[in-house]
Amino acid sequence: MESKINKIVKETLIGLSNKDIPATPNEYHKEFCKISKVYNFSVKECEQFKELVSKLSENEQLEIKSKNIDTFEDLLPILLNRVSKDNIHTLSELFQKSITPSISIDLDEEVQKFSVKIGNSPALLFEEDIQKEMQKFITKRFEADKNIVKKKTSDIAKLLTLMGQYFNDAIHSNGIGSEEVSSIKSQIQSINIEEEGAKDLSNLQDKLINAAMSIEQEMSTVGEKLTTGKSRVETLEIKIKKLEKELDKTKQESIKDHLTGLLTRRAYEESIKKIENEFIRNNTQYAIVFFDLDHFKKVNDTYGHEAGDIILSTFAKVLNKNTRDLDIVGRYGGEEFIAVIHFNLKRELLKYLKRIKTIINDNSFIYKSKNIHVTFSAGVAVRNDHKSYDSTVQKADVLLYQAKEAGRNKIILEDGTVI
Repeated sequence: MESKINKIVKETLIGLSNKDIPATPNEYHKEFCKISKVYNFSVKECEQFKELVSKLSENEQLEIKSKNIDTFEDLLPILLNRVSKDNIHTLSELFQKSITPSISIDLDEEVQKFSVKIGNSPALLFEEDIQKEMQKFITKRFEADKNIVKKKTSDIAKLLTLMGQYFNDAIHSNGIGSEEVSSIKSQIQSINIEEEGAKDLSNLQDKLINAAMSIEQEMSTVGEKLTTGKSRVETLEIKIKKLEKELDKTKQESIKDHLTGLLTRRAYEESIKKIENEFIRNNTQYAIVFFDLDHFKKVNDTYGHEAGDIILSTFAKVLNKNTRDLDIVGRYGGEEFIAVIHFNLKRELLKYLKRIKTIINDNSFIYKSKNIHVTFSAGVAVRNDHKSYDSTVQKADVLLYQAKEAGRNKIILEDGTVI
């Protein structure tokens, strides 16, 4: 055992020297753990780091993985970004308010029970299962409110249609009535009243004429009001149609990532459920492909985040254009993308992967007249080779990590094929 440790120490120092890296405690620790892994030698200090990382949140683990962090010193900035325990109660109250439905009341009892649970133990907010339950409530609240708005909008549209018909009938009817009143007035005016004993009859005639004129004027005013009312109803109908379009637009924005135009991670998770159900029923074979742009942080640091956004957007367009409609592709997070590719023969899958790699390798991204060459690494796992979708995704993620460890700009399949 002592001789093995001595070998590891020696190779660690040689490795640092060959890489021209100063033998600081932090760099020595990283190199020592890598060499120990080669010798299949378990070192407590190295395992402690892995054990600590396994207890962190999923997002923290993804950030650690993307930044290739493997020492306690580099881990400190991530831990310092955690929410202060002093703010947990405030965060708990804010969340309880956020999931309370604003229109629908169907979730009240369920929300109340969950709110009590969070209120009694605010620290539960950091548990992964609780966070998934929180996401479920937020989704339910959004869907419930949206359905109520759609229903009310539909009811209003029906009411407006009936009102419009009523106004048309009323205005049409009023026009006929006005003509009839005018006719009555003309008939009264044409009466020939003799001068003898006609004073009372003359007064009656004046009253009838005045009454008819008053009725005619009133009906004309009513007609103007009804016409104005109809115009306002039509304006309201236009506003409601605009609201319906905005609701549909909001739904689309929740499905597509604003930068890349690909499925959001949430929309991807919904789509993969349908594909998985189809696999269970009909055994429709598919592969999970994890893509990750190489050294993307360096691109952002060198050219700026605007350049990084252009590269992400362009890479997404390449994936989208070369992926069939029956397959799906989404942005999984940061510079990481995921695709679900159906295939019958392995050569079909290889053809797709080689096409994407050739396009990226043979071309450069253009930003402000600068050609930026970027490569990607990928891991590929086939669903048929696993008991569940989750294990398939995990395997694709592991293969992606192996591709990066092996020098990047590689696609590694589960059967050992490397592109």
